[in-house]
Amino acid sequence: MRYILSFILLMSASGLLGQSTLRPRGDVNCDWKANIDDVTELIVMMLSGEEYHAFYTYAADINDDKAINIEDVTALIKGLLDGGLPPMPSYSGTLPVLFIKTEDCKNIVSKEEYLRAEWWLDAMGIDGYQSIGSPDQPRSMQIKGRGNATWTNLDKKSFRLKLAEKQPMLGMSANKHWTLQAQALDWMGQVSDALPFEIGRRMGMAWNPHMEPVEVVLNGQYIGMYFLTEKVRIDENRINITEQKDNETDPAKVTGGWLLEIDNYGEPNSIHITEGNGLTFSITPHSPEVLSDAQREYITNFLQQTNAAIYIGNKVSIEWERYIDIDALAIYYVVQEAVDNPEAFSGSCFMHKERGENTKLVFGPLWDCGSSFVRYNKDYPFNEFIYENMPSYCNARWISEIVKSPHFQLRVRHYWKQFYEQVYPTMEAYLDAFAEKVEVAGNYDHVRWPKYHGNNTIYRLNRYTKNCFNKKVAWLQSKWGYDSGIDPDPQDIQPGF
Repeated sequence: MRYILSFILLMSASGLLGQSTLRPRGDVNCDWKANIDDVTELIVMMLSGEEYHAFYTYAADINDDKAINIEDVTALIKGLLDGGLPPMPSYSGTLPVLFIKTEDCKNIVSKEEYLRAEWWLDAMGIDGYQSIGSPDQPRSMQIKGRGNATWTNLDKKSFRLKLAEKQPMLGMSANKHWTLQAQALDWMGQVSDALPFEIGRRMGMAWNPHMEPVEVVLNGQYIGMYFLTEKVRIDENRINITEQKDNETDPAKVTGGWLLEIDNYGEPNSIHITEGNGLTFSITPHSPEVLSDAQREYITNFLQQTNAAIYIGNKVSIEWERYIDIDALAIYYVVQEAVDNPEAFSGSCFMHKERGENTKLVFGPLWDCGSSFVRYNKDYPFNEFIYENMPSYCNARWISEIVKSPHFQLRVRHYWKQFYEQVYPTMEAYLDAFAEKVEVAGNYDHVRWPKYHGNNTIYRLNRYTKNCFNKKVAWLQSKWGYDSGIDPDPQDIQPGF
């Protein structure tokens, strides 16, 4: 009894700590102070069998043993009495910091249902960035989970953000729709998306998402380094095509614009195509999402005609080019080969189509290149194309057949020449600047998420990413290279339909 009375007196004397940007360790009930209420809450959690979760019960795991148990209760009481609660991990301040507070500090547990939230961005005085809002004047947003296997299987999760108003962010064009990419599995230096996106931009792709590294504080807890990324969507500053309404029935309007994804999961509105090789795969419409009969019939027929043309027996024929923009596909394919992404045509493979009877599928933008260089081991020479000897979770949708086209091979070599002579020589400097930018924040991220190896970015990029990249480029040059004075696809060589 004397112990409990002493504890209560101590808490009464301590007063309110007030809300700061980071919660103290032991703040179980998310009120930005540690006191007797947190002990009560922690006991309730323990008795109810609450399991440890790296996001949502992190503050309650006082002794850091990845469990919620009586040892945490004892550690919390002891820490409150002697002022010895361990600190929560914090951000480095070398990158802008995005603060998010969900309504009532609710956990983000769904990919379908948004939570209301407040946010502000502290640019930390870094040149070229502007702060947005403040703790006293936060902005409004909605937030939910995103990802497939990464959402289900990883502790460090990615999120989708929907701002209340369009907002330019960290030099990127104004929009409401953004993602926070965790890049948890990117142990080669956090660049599996940034590198191909940048190559695509330098190769002249119409649009690829921009992404900027930030440190994130969610409900007062530092949750690591993330990449604030432009979401793939139809918009004048993103995929700039005509937007098609859901449930459109006008025959002229259902021809576009379409935003489609070759999808290795499949959604309720997906369209299923059986390839000429007998394998079935899904193509998911992202815009429009809710299809009328007229929309579904049009796009299904178009995709089936595309598929039939790809698998035509005579590979000299370019019938498939009636349906697919060969130049956009050739650039897309060159980028994916350069970063050795065997999952390139399995999932997260976006295509779009403008309105019109004679418009074509345009491959792009690039997205989710997390399998870049996944075939790495210390002895692998990177001497295969991405559709050869793929990992078990990858499938070469369409591309392994399209590469049999002599005309496509000519276009690939044409754009490879551009990449090898103009883009590739610039990429080492890009990687060096990227690594220097995120090095310190990556080390802080590693304190928060030690199992995901986000630390030592400069070493990882030099030791692994550059090594893999240079090997693959050298091998591709041996297959596709021409002398510098030769254009492999002069414009006067254009076979007809």
